[in-house]
This record gives sequence, C-alpha cells and structure tokens, in this order.
Amino acid sequence: MPCSWLLRGHLPSQRAAAGAGVFCHGVSYGPVAVAITDKIYLKNHRQIVSQLDTNIPKRVFSGATLEILYSGEGLAKVDDATRDRLLDFAQDFLDCENSDDIYTGYPERKFIEYLLELRAQGLGPDAIVDVMSDEYMVYAYPGDMLSFLDNSVRTLESVEALADVEGDSEMQDAARRAKKDLVGPR
Repeated sequence: MPCSWLLRGHLPSQRAAAGAGVFCHGVSYGPVAVAITDKIYLKNHRQIVSQLDTNIPKRVFSGATLEILYSGEGLAKVDDATRDRLLDFAQDFLDCENSDDIYTGYPERKFIEYLLELRAQGLGPDAIVDVMSDEYMVYAYPGDMLSFLDNSVRTLESVEALADVEGDSEMQDAARRAKKDLVGPR
C-alpha cells in the first residue's frame, strides 16, 4: 500500500520524525491524518438524521456519529441503500481486530490509506471525492482533498530530507517512491 509506512511512523529515527511533526512522546499521529478525517462528512446528513430521529454530527469520524450509526439500532432505522453503504464503510474501516482500536485512530488511518491508494491510482481530488461518495456515502470538499494531498507530498519531502541527513538511503528511496505515487507522472 503506497505511503502506509508513513502512517505507521516508519521514519529514519524517532528524533528525526519528531522534527517532521509525526511523533509525540513515541506515538505516531501523522500530521495530515487529523486534518483530513475531520473534514469527511456524511452525505445526505439531514435525511439520515430524519430517519434516525436523533441529531448526530455531520463529521463521519466523530465518536457520536460512529456510535449511533454503527450500533444495531442505528443501522436498523435507515433505509436499505443507506444501510448498505454504511455497512460497507464499517466493514472497510471500522472492522478492527480489537474493539478498543476504534477509539485509537485505527479507522482514520485506514481511511487515509484508502485516500492515498486512490491517489496512487491516478485519481485527482475531484475524482477521489466522487469515488468515496459513491462507495460510502461520505464526502469532502475537493479543496480540502487537494490540501491533504499537498500536505502529504510536503510531509514525504520532509521525510526524504531527514532520511538524507541521517544517511538512511532505504528510507529516502521509500519516501521518494511514495512521493512519486502521490504526485503521479509529470
């Protein structure tokens, strides 16, 4: 999976990674991870809220949204088409080996891998938004997607530079390849 090593914090060293803003006290956060997953929204939010007969946040990765939508009771209240897409989303991003992982950023990391894979397939920001909307009934604004992709490239450039400084040619090559996947042919 392109760039997935970045999400797991595989950088030249923890000291160098801290300089790139990826680690904090030994925990990998991925600086771009927080920004884009906070900007992923439920498509047809009003319709879903009406069917649930309760108010939920529009942000997909909000704890309250995940809790209500993916409980058996929440899924039972929405129409079949919506339920199918929500189940697809749950299966692809919320199906953790350990149920506590859902609260550790696991779904967000999986979703970011998905976005990076779509970009590695050559899709641009508008097309990525269209695909995720069709597949999972979630959306983002194309400008937010472009910012995410741009920040991802800048992060990879930082990783590449840090690897060069530390003499880690393997990591430098990996960052260069991942960046090439994101940027695509010129």
